[in-house]
Amino acid sequence: MISKETIDKVFSVIRVEEIIGEYVQLKRAGSNFKGLSPFQDEKTPSFVVSPSKQIWKDFSTGKGGTAISFLMEIENFTYPEALRHAAKKYGIEIEETQAEQTEEQKAAQTEQDLLYKIHEVANNFFQEQMYDTEEGQNIGLAYFRERELREDIIRKFQLGYSPEQKNAFTAYALEKGYSKDILEKSGLSIFPENSSNGIDRFRERVIFPIHSFSGRVLGFGARILKNNVKTAKYLNSPETGIYHKSSVLYGLNQSKQSISRNNLCLLVEGYMDVIALHQAGIENVVSSSGTSLTTEQIKLIKRLTENVTILFDGDAAGIKASFRSIDMLLSEGMNIRVLLFPDGDDPDSFSRKHPQEFVENYIKNEATDFIDFKAEILLKEAGGDPIKKAEAIRDIVKSVAFVTNALKREVYLKEVSSKFGLSEQSLFNELGVQKQIAQQNQRSEAPKPQPKLEVVGETVFAVNPLIVLEEKLVELMLKYGDHVLTRSDHENQPYQITVIEEILAHFDEDGYEIQSPVNEKIISEIKSGIESDELRAGKFFLTLMDEEVSDRVADALLEPYENSDWSKHNIFFSKEQELVPKIIEDVIIRHKREFTVKMINDLKDTLKAEADNTETYMKILRLNQLKNEIDEALHRIL
Repeated sequence: MISKETIDKVFSVIRVEEIIGEYVQLKRAGSNFKGLSPFQDEKTPSFVVSPSKQIWKDFSTGKGGTAISFLMEIENFTYPEALRHAAKKYGIEIEETQAEQTEEQKAAQTEQDLLYKIHEVANNFFQEQMYDTEEGQNIGLAYFRERELREDIIRKFQLGYSPEQKNAFTAYALEKGYSKDILEKSGLSIFPENSSNGIDRFRERVIFPIHSFSGRVLGFGARILKNNVKTAKYLNSPETGIYHKSSVLYGLNQSKQSISRNNLCLLVEGYMDVIALHQAGIENVVSSSGTSLTTEQIKLIKRLTENVTILFDGDAAGIKASFRSIDMLLSEGMNIRVLLFPDGDDPDSFSRKHPQEFVENYIKNEATDFIDFKAEILLKEAGGDPIKKAEAIRDIVKSVAFVTNALKREVYLKEVSSKFGLSEQSLFNELGVQKQIAQQNQRSEAPKPQPKLEVVGETVFAVNPLIVLEEKLVELMLKYGDHVLTRSDHENQPYQITVIEEILAHFDEDGYEIQSPVNEKIISEIKSGIESDELRAGKFFLTLMDEEVSDRVADALLEPYENSDWSKHNIFFSKEQELVPKIIEDVIIRHKREFTVKMINDLKDTLKAEADNTETYMKILRLNQLKNEIDEALHRIL
């Protein structure tokens, strides 16, 4: 178990904006940062990060918390995994306390945990085989050196080698105690039917580990080196519980910071293209790993930038594939440029022939927008055939129809009009046709609505004002718990009390029971703090291993908007912290009223079951009188 000292050290140095900045493109908004939600599609940023409070809040989904809770949410980490990831990033040594695992804790080690672990074991095995065995050095390492890769680049991408022996890794993993079941589910081993003897999927290949956004190994790509073998040149891990190829981009873990810094992502086809560009000093590059680009992959890029340059080697298959990729990127609101390398070159060979500055300038200057790219390719195919030329223009307009921004669409159509000498009106008419076709296709592909099921009983949902006010009181404790209030007693003598003490005293009156389980947790912690002479307010709760609580704290401490500075216009507003005494007094009395109403309604429910209900009637009368007094205090007009 990770020691409390280590946890405190992690939280003392961790920077929420740095952690989240690796996943979301953040822009300064007053004292906070804002970005698009990584959990939900949105066009207007609602994801807020507060450096001063070290918390985040996604107002589109309601999620929020600390940097650790963000890692848990985005990477599906457990709490200890998130702490270890953050500690590694900030160079903090993990101190552990000895704790014997219970049977329940052992059983809680899920299949997913085992899949991550077996891939980590395999990754180390493949690297050791390449560096520490004669076969690995003569075949695997020799191949990478033949491709002119430096030692630091080979290690950066954790490249490896799987030996010729058909069950080398399988036997190694079984000896380590991993089961046949987990080896099969990981895709690392193949067990013929009714056989306990497995064989390695990637035997006799060089290995390219495929990492998650945070750097965990999810699967592998593997290249065969023999030319006389009738098998696929490249072999990838199958779909598993942790590896979904449509949701992963090769090189993103190594490239994410450069993509964000350059505000540009270079998209290439293969593993070696990514690695070669990194070696050339160009690090803002990823690959879809030999698969067609997917919406999930585009969203990964969009977290970091909206600008993409597609790099192709000019072969016919690649060019046709690029058309589909362009349309998908446009439909996700991305800004697209395309570059075709000279005949016979790809990003790998081109970057090895030329120095970094030349390659960077070539990409920058030679990349064209998608209209010029499609026009050059399609019109070359059309030649002098007017029908084919019309089809080519229609194909270009079809791509323009995928552009989500109306202003951009109009600019693109003007460009097409100018380039081909066509009237803008005819292009707008064609655009309308293409949009209608797209809408019809969407309707035909959309799942048919299912008939509504009849719901038995009442399904009326209403806001409970008692819980709303309870939430507000807990929020005030979290935000201003140690704030000292000056109050007057019954004899009009002044005394001082903290916000926490005043609200807790109110809750303890009349035997009020906390309605929300999360609030109950928070109040229980606050009371424990008071018993040990400690006032526990907002930041205390951020280090607790409880996602619900950290989410609640983020709700309390972070607002979706910041007020502009109106003082330069001689317009002044009171800030909430200046009105704390009045706000607390007001919320407490409103909460007291709603609790009184609840007690009246509860008593009314018992009337029918009582034979002699005189006493209950008297209680209801007294409570109604109290409610009227509270209403008068609140200046209600009844």
